[in-house]
Amino acid sequence: MSQTLRCDENFYLAGHEDAEKLFLSAYNAGSLHHGWIVSGVEGIGKATLCYKIARFLLSAEAGKKYDKLDISPNSAVAAQVAQRSHPDFKVLERDFIETDKKKLIKAIKDNDDGIDEMKQGLKRSSVIKVEDVRDVVAFLMKKSFNDCWRVVIVDSADDLNVSSANALLKILEEPPAKSILLLISHNPGRLLPTIRSRCATLALKPLNEQTVASLLRRYRPELKEAEVGKLAKISGGSIGRALSYYDNGALEMYEKIKKAAIEGKRCSGAALLDLADDAIASEESWNLFFELVARVIREILPESGAFREMYAAYEDILKIFDETERLNMDRREAALMIISKLGG
Repeated sequence: MSQTLRCDENFYLAGHEDAEKLFLSAYNAGSLHHGWIVSGVEGIGKATLCYKIARFLLSAEAGKKYDKLDISPNSAVAAQVAQRSHPDFKVLERDFIETDKKKLIKAIKDNDDGIDEMKQGLKRSSVIKVEDVRDVVAFLMKKSFNDCWRVVIVDSADDLNVSSANALLKILEEPPAKSILLLISHNPGRLLPTIRSRCATLALKPLNEQTVASLLRRYRPELKEAEVGKLAKISGGSIGRALSYYDNGALEMYEKIKKAAIEGKRCSGAALLDLADDAIASEESWNLFFELVARVIREILPESGAFREMYAAYEDILKIFDETERLNMDRREAALMIISKLGG
C-alpha cells in the first residue's frame, strides 16, 4: 500500500531551488524578514520547504554563513521538528473537533500504534481558532531556548478567519527578536492586505512535468512509465495532486471522462452509466470527478473549433456542480447531466 508522505519527515525537495536561494541569501545577509508568505498551488512542496527552513533555523549557528538549507536527517533537531517537540517550534493549524481531540489524547496516553493513521480519519474544525493564534503569540513572547530562533509554521494561512487573522497580525506588527512566521498559502490574494504587506513572499511555481515524473518514480516506484507520464501531464505541476490521483485511481476515471468528451453522442449508454457510478462512489470520487472534468475541458478547449460552445458547456457544468451541493440534488442524475454537457 502506498504511504502518505509527511512533510515534516520529507527531506527531499525538488524544483524550488530559486526560493531556497532567496531565503538563504536573506539569512546570510542578516536581513531575514520576520514573516514569510510561502505561496503556490496545492501539493507543490510549500509545507516541505517550510519544514526545511524550520529545521535549518533551529540548528543554525549564530554568525555563520551557509550555502544550503539542508541538515542531517539523523540530527536531534530533525527528530524534534517531526515530533513537534522542539521548545522553539510550533505549527499553527486547524485543530481537531473536541470529540475527536479526546480520542486522540486517549490514544496518545495509551501509547496506541497507528496514531498517524488515526489522525487521517479525525475531523478538524473549519478554521484556525483565535484561541490557538493567541497561544502562538504567547509562545513567541517567551524567551527562546539557548537564544535560538523561534519558528512558527501556519498551515495554512488560508484557514484563518477574521478574528484569528487579526490576532496573528498583532505579532507581525511587533515581532519579537529572532522569531519567524512561515505562512503557507494556496491563495494569498485572500489574505488580509495588512498581513500581506508585513510579510516577504516566497512564490513557488508549479513543477514542470519532468520534475513531477521524477518525484513519482521516487515516491511510487511501482508505477509503470506510461502511468508516470500520464499522471505528470494531468497533475497541473503538483506532485501532491499526482500522488493523490494515483492513490485514488484517477487515471481510469480521467480516461473515461476524456473518452465521453471526445466521442460525445457516440459514447455508449453503458459507458456513461459506468462513469456516473464511478463519480458517486464516495465523497472523494465526487470531488475527483469535478476536478477531472474541469481538467479535460481545459485540455480539449484549445483543440476545439467550437470554443464558445465548449465554454458555455463548462459554465453549465459549474452550475450543475454548485446546485447539486447547494440544493442536495441527486448526484447520479447530476453526473449524467454533466457527462451529457461534456459530450455536446
